[in-house]
Amino acid sequence: METLGKVLVIVPTYNERENLPAIVERLRSAVPEADLLIADDNSPDGTGKIADEFAAADDHIHVLHREGKQGLGAAYLAGFAWGLEQGYDVLVEIDADGSHQPEELPKLLRALAEGADLAIGSRWVPGGKVVNWPARREFLSRGANIYTRIMLGMHVRDATAGFRAYRAATLEKIGMADVESQGYCFQIDLTLRTARQGLRVAEVPITFVERTQGHSKMGRAIVTEALWRVTVWGVQGLPRRFRRTRP
Repeated sequence: METLGKVLVIVPTYNERENLPAIVERLRSAVPEADLLIADDNSPDGTGKIADEFAAADDHIHVLHREGKQGLGAAYLAGFAWGLEQGYDVLVEIDADGSHQPEELPKLLRALAEGADLAIGSRWVPGGKVVNWPARREFLSRGANIYTRIMLGMHVRDATAGFRAYRAATLEKIGMADVESQGYCFQIDLTLRTARQGLRVAEVPITFVERTQGHSKMGRAIVTEALWRVTVWGVQGLPRRFRRTRP
């Protein structure tokens, strides 16, 4: 397996003071060689101050203070830009609420080392599962991913997943200057860009655990945006898919 180089784990936060200490401790234990970037959207609950305290005590931890709540996609784009500027070779997305298990991150990094350009921590491949989700939430996620596969012609089973690792070269190749999508639509957007560049996407089974503290940022507007954008992208991509499948 190849050596991956410098790894940056990006943790976007907004009002996550209850969850941040645990996720930082677990990440530092699971991947001690990696650096962390906490991208805080000026959390009213003081999450940014806690992040600064971690950074002051640990050279592996950095903080990116943003002006206000601008959405998950914008936070990750800012984190990617910071990481690429600092010369990191791998950039990781992970939620601050504990739903993604830091102990499973080495599996994603291993997939990159074995040749993937994007490794997705997937709930919907064999071996993946969710814990403490209501049936309605699971139905929504599975349905959204089925719709995405049909509309976009991708074989990825969990394109909405937010636990993932990119090679820096992948992000540079797919281009991010015109990315406007938010929420889990942001994840679909970058997955589609990666696939359309002919890059390799690997799905690694993970266990997703519903948060036990704080409040989910998922709302109807996020779901509506995803459905609308996927439909538009699917219609726009029909000529390309037709050309590829013609005899």
